[in-house]
Amino acid sequence: MSKLKLVGGRPITIDEAIEYPYGLRTPRNATRGMQSVLQAFIIKYFIFDCKPRDKSVVMEELLKPTEAEQAQALYLAISDILWNIGEKTKALIVLPGENSLIPHSHAYFQDNVTEKLFFFEFTKLDEMQIFMKRYLPYFTENPGPGALLLLYSAVVTRGMENLRNDLDAPKGAHLMGPYEEGSLNIVTLMLTGRATPYLHNGVVYVGDEDHYALPQFGILGRGSIGLLVWEGENEAMRSASRQPGSRLKTPATPVWVSCCCGHYGVLFNSNRELLRNYHAEKRFELHYYTCAGCYISMTVDNRQQEDGADDGDGDGERKQSDMVSTPLERLIHTKWMEAKLTYHGPLPASLNF
Repeated sequence: MSKLKLVGGRPITIDEAIEYPYGLRTPRNATRGMQSVLQAFIIKYFIFDCKPRDKSVVMEELLKPTEAEQAQALYLAISDILWNIGEKTKALIVLPGENSLIPHSHAYFQDNVTEKLFFFEFTKLDEMQIFMKRYLPYFTENPGPGALLLLYSAVVTRGMENLRNDLDAPKGAHLMGPYEEGSLNIVTLMLTGRATPYLHNGVVYVGDEDHYALPQFGILGRGSIGLLVWEGENEAMRSASRQPGSRLKTPATPVWVSCCCGHYGVLFNSNRELLRNYHAEKRFELHYYTCAGCYISMTVDNRQQEDGADDGDGDGERKQSDMVSTPLERLIHTKWMEAKLTYHGPLPASLNF
């Protein structure tokens, strides 16, 4: 059985039935958000970057990689994420050595990884990709510190001073937090290159009659992968600065990391025209995958339908009317507000957030 391994403690493996050979698998913990970003880059690679000679190959075939193709997608995805964080000029990769470089003391408690780290700096993407290919086992060994190495590499590539500025640190923002599947700030770091807690477009000045308006730096450019967020009835998380703007909702490719009531996943489609031509948005297929190995496909219909019109769904499909106001539905409506959804097959129990 082919498999991908990434995080410390246990591997991320392909579904036991090899049903989703493009998919990472990970237990539900604070690394899930970070790895969902990695999963989105892997899906983008298989569908859009790894171009087959035969243009007639359908998406389902593109998402059936060999074990060698899985490994290639993994090290290229990690390289792309770090290169983007380094503003496409430099990136750092951290790997553990054999000996401890920092002694155990009352000020530092050894974890058998952090005190052994070596830093490797790269100013050319192709050289970093070669290095990642050679040393990928450091990220995939089981048990091993793969997720921690990826997080450390992202942090040192961005730099501590830049991170503090990204987080608007004087206002109390933190890179990590008490979130079951990980902080959204880590997701924005790996997705956009900046660990901003603000998801709106550009710079917004916020103040009142008693204070000078101060800038909040949101998303400064459109990336290759988007982000959709639905935080339910949590009013604190539904402020304007926490709702993705058009730069996150409309990325360069139809692949989105999703955060639905604190649960991360990936939404994707294989048609680039979905983001270029509004006619393509009238009716299309949308796929949803989580690193728990959960998958669901659906038809998104944005056409104005007549009352009583027959959608023509067959056995094994569920209409939107059968799943009124589910969190996943609300999430999709943040992008396509009037969409009617038809699910293909039964919804996995894990989608009941």
